[in-house]
Amino acid sequence: MDFAFGPEDDAFRHEARAWLAEHLATGRPRTVGRDWERELGDGGWIGLGWHASRGTFGNRTATLTGQVVWAEEYARAQAPARLGHIGENLLAPTLLAHGDDSQCARFLPAIARGEELWCQGYSEPGAGSDLAAVRTLAKRADRGRTYRITGQKIWTSLAHEADWCFVLARTTEGSRRHHGLSFLLVPMDQPGRIEVRPIRQLSGEADFNEVFFDGAVAGAEHLVGGEGNGWRVAMGLLARERGVSTLTQQIGFAVELARVIRLAVRTGAAAEPVVRDRLVRQWADLQAMRWNALRTLGADGDPGAASVAKLLSGGWHRRLGELAMQVRGAPAALGPDDWHADRPYRLDALQRLFLFSRADTIYGGSDEIQRNIIAERVLGLPKEARP
Repeated sequence: MDFAFGPEDDAFRHEARAWLAEHLATGRPRTVGRDWERELGDGGWIGLGWHASRGTFGNRTATLTGQVVWAEEYARAQAPARLGHIGENLLAPTLLAHGDDSQCARFLPAIARGEELWCQGYSEPGAGSDLAAVRTLAKRADRGRTYRITGQKIWTSLAHEADWCFVLARTTEGSRRHHGLSFLLVPMDQPGRIEVRPIRQLSGEADFNEVFFDGAVAGAEHLVGGEGNGWRVAMGLLARERGVSTLTQQIGFAVELARVIRLAVRTGAAAEPVVRDRLVRQWADLQAMRWNALRTLGADGDPGAASVAKLLSGGWHRRLGELAMQVRGAPAALGPDDWHADRPYRLDALQRLFLFSRADTIYGGSDEIQRNIIAERVLGLPKEARP
């Protein structure tokens, strides 16, 4: 299989690199958050992978290899972390596949301009990897014009920043498993009806949130894919969750691996045969992940491709975190010299890598769930017995 980039990709790379260099220039105020999303939107860099068959939404489009080029250049430029990832890469492709024309016209231009941010309302305290166990209810109200949503979501990234949340809720009370679920678009600005609580970690930081819905309102026109079809829509979204973004993730992985290698050389740990072997294996596995990601980019909506990518990346990242601590030795357990009890405990980059990567094989569907998907939906093996 030929993974080479063509002349048009080279030209696109030059354009992307020049734009990023200009907008991330040294000495220029480095915009972050919403300002950066709007800056990307003004440049037309949001939504490169949206197909144009449903209309144009203010963004430029790019070929699959062009999308890879942008992802690589963005990561290599160490550009700011994106707040708009969930809207751009999860919701937008889902609306293009399952939404109607009015929903696409309402939401996609605002995402393309970097003006509206989204969060994902899937996991619940009793429904994490087992997404079919969600209990959040959505009942018809106002003579069928709205839904009233009651329940709780957890581990909701960016809920404190988001303008909207796409919520998987049970619209048929008493239904079980994947039956009776619907996919709703819910505005977050509903004081008294939606409460966002940060989940504080031992370090004092809060990377995630829990969200409480107490009669929150969603318009009936913001039901995606039809009532009771939420499971199909939700699974389509999860199958698209990896895609080109896995390549961006892998470039970040390469940066982290290079940092660990430099540390191993500096401390002398690289001279130890066991450590040197683990470093080489991490490098080789990362190359294999890249080729696999490129090979499966055209498998849009294939649950097996997404699950294999998640299995590979989660295990690799966790092993890198463990290796980083092995290379660093005893100093890895030390905290910052200027720590004070009245502010969050600040982890350094490698400590954060080790601790955060412990969750890589759990969030977004645990390894066990990914193996079940591959076994049942790809290999056709008998389904696991469930109560």
